[in-house]
Amino acid sequence: MPERYLKMILNARVYEIARETPLEPARRLSQRLDNQVWMKREDLQPVFSFKIRGAYNKIANLSEADCKRGVIAASAGNHAQGVAIGAQHRGIKALIVMPRTTPQIKVAAVRSYGARIVLHGDSYDDAYEHAQQLAAEKGLVFIHPFDDPEVIAGQGTVAMELLRQHTGHPHAIFVPVGGGGLIAGMAAYVKALRPEIRIIGVEPEDAPTMHAALAAKRRVVLKQVGIFVDGVAVRQVGKENFRLARRFVDEVILVSTDEICAAIKDIFDDTRSIVEPAGALAVAGMKKYVAREGLSGQELIAINSGANMNFDRLRHVAERAELGERREALLAVTIPERPGSFRQFCKALGQRSITEFNYRYADASRAHVYAGVELTEGDNERLALLEQLRQDGYPVIDMTDNEVAKLHIRHMVGGRAPALDNEILYRFEFPERPGALLRFLTAIGERWNISLFHYRNHGAAYGRVLVGVQVPTKGRRAFREFLDSTGYPYSEETDNPVYDLFLGRG
Repeated sequence: MPERYLKMILNARVYEIARETPLEPARRLSQRLDNQVWMKREDLQPVFSFKIRGAYNKIANLSEADCKRGVIAASAGNHAQGVAIGAQHRGIKALIVMPRTTPQIKVAAVRSYGARIVLHGDSYDDAYEHAQQLAAEKGLVFIHPFDDPEVIAGQGTVAMELLRQHTGHPHAIFVPVGGGGLIAGMAAYVKALRPEIRIIGVEPEDAPTMHAALAAKRRVVLKQVGIFVDGVAVRQVGKENFRLARRFVDEVILVSTDEICAAIKDIFDDTRSIVEPAGALAVAGMKKYVAREGLSGQELIAINSGANMNFDRLRHVAERAELGERREALLAVTIPERPGSFRQFCKALGQRSITEFNYRYADASRAHVYAGVELTEGDNERLALLEQLRQDGYPVIDMTDNEVAKLHIRHMVGGRAPALDNEILYRFEFPERPGALLRFLTAIGERWNISLFHYRNHGAAYGRVLVGVQVPTKGRRAFREFLDSTGYPYSEETDNPVYDLFLGRG
């Protein structure tokens, strides 16, 4: 059986439209992980994904009679693009069924290759069932995204190139897993020629399709899968894919959303390119494997499988990347409601950079602060900081792994303060350097009470800060003189209608 796939892969017809992608060293990641890391850049394909290989190999081998019938496929995006461009190359009509949840960038890309699109259902499985129905009704040839030997062979050409490009001795190759087409083809090829190389699949924690199947020793159907990593949001792996994976795949690692976001940033730091969540799975799994095994001095390869990133998703990725790297802690801290207590709390954090601060006056005795703190030593530093704050008398809750806090609460801290008098609102720009916030709070001292504070570090030279301060009318001239003395650019927002609607006394 390995010999069969070896022959199919060597004879695969992918290079009529696909290209051989580079295997590039990841210098920064290599230094951080103390291993030699390479990335196979499938994000550089014409459709920005490896899927073009399997889709075109299948289409290239269709008979003339099948070509006249036309083709149909179900896909969340990348396979659809491969089928669309392959059909266009051969002059075949193509119909693509995509879930309604597919990122718009992928829908637009498929349409640009001349394929007709039907949006149906909320998941790949919904689209798959509808595509099967349409194929039967219209007599179209169904191009499966993964459970087809010719598709698997096309994806296996990634391994063929990789082993030719890498002349060393890889310890492991990390491969993203959805339906299993890529890992099945790569594993069959690598194990036929270099059985000592470990083949390690990587899946999201909320879509552990192959992981669950290997554990059960049979294919399973997951009740639901997360859609953040939409490129691998499949509820059941393919039959042929599972058969090959059971024989040739060494293990499958599961990674969290935060770890995937951190891996997207890692890839950007090394390549200055932005991959989609599925495209970063392999790097996320590699990092987890290295930490688990205490690995060093080894040669490791990750498959960057695709770069069809929806631009709007970058906001979420940026928010979660530092958490995934364990370089940020999120804390809920209760502080006394009195002038100077905010500054005292910042002093308790030491010289750590503050990544986020959300605060709103609640009552006359205490206030709750949502704080993000930069870490340099990961979880050990986070635990030490929590212990220190508790010793200093601060009630504190660790929200670093609290999904509700990360997704929702951070954007909802605030609201009205009906009992608050003499509040004025100012917007500032703070220089992004350690101590800038503390210097500002020290300058305020105990003259005025801060009643609202919002700050988030976005990596720019200046951070944007919104501050509410209680200042009686007679003292506002002195307050403005103080603001001028800080040297920070500012503007008053007390008359902003948004403040009156959502944050003021009403």
